[in-house]
Amino acid sequence: MAKPRSSQEKKTRRSDPADLAFFGNLLTSIAEEMGASLIRSAYSSNIKERRDCSCAVFDGDARLVAQAAHIPVHLGAMPASVRAALEAFRQLGEGDAVLLNDPYAGGTHLPDLTIVTPVFAGTGKKPCTYLASRAHHADVGGMTPGSLPLSCEIYQEGLRLPPVMLREAGRLNQAVVDMLRLNSRTPVEREGDLRAQLAAHDVGANRIAEAVDRYGASPLRKHMTMLIDYGERLMG
Repeated sequence: MAKPRSSQEKKTRRSDPADLAFFGNLLTSIAEEMGASLIRSAYSSNIKERRDCSCAVFDGDARLVAQAAHIPVHLGAMPASVRAALEAFRQLGEGDAVLLNDPYAGGTHLPDLTIVTPVFAGTGKKPCTYLASRAHHADVGGMTPGSLPLSCEIYQEGLRLPPVMLREAGRLNQAVVDMLRLNSRTPVEREGDLRAQLAAHDVGANRIAEAVDRYGASPLRKHMTMLIDYGERLMG
């Protein structure tokens, strides 16, 4: 675990307010564009019309740095899901994607499926950022259609997923997709919504790469840390 930073260390890293606002808005716009892509590409009305989905950007140390104005309950729990994904798969590579929905690993209810992906852009072996999305899928099994029963235990709600590899080195793990399809009353819709989430992550990864190409990996990392410091000062 990283050591708490001293006030002097934080002070020496303070940036020009305009630069800080610029990078903050840049990262937020990436999360917003991920959400727009997901909504446009989704199959189900839950995501396409109700917009029951959320997207966020995390730094290379898996700390939340930007989020779109989406669903608060998703965004509040999402950092725990990112940590759970990285604890399960400590060596994520280019093109990998982790899927989970377990409420005891940062999930909310079982229909909310979370995907976590690393982005490598100008940083060598360590990810520059992590991207996360959470979407309410219309049905993941369970005792009633829609997977929102008046249940007494979690297993009645539907399929419960620990962190599993949905995509590895750019190749979709069809076995995981088939498992979800076989546990859903709307299998085609489930696969379509999963692919929409992955497409949104690809959009986010492209935007991060463009930012690194234009502004450099080091300034981006520096300002992500400054944004976290700024948030701590606002809450202090």
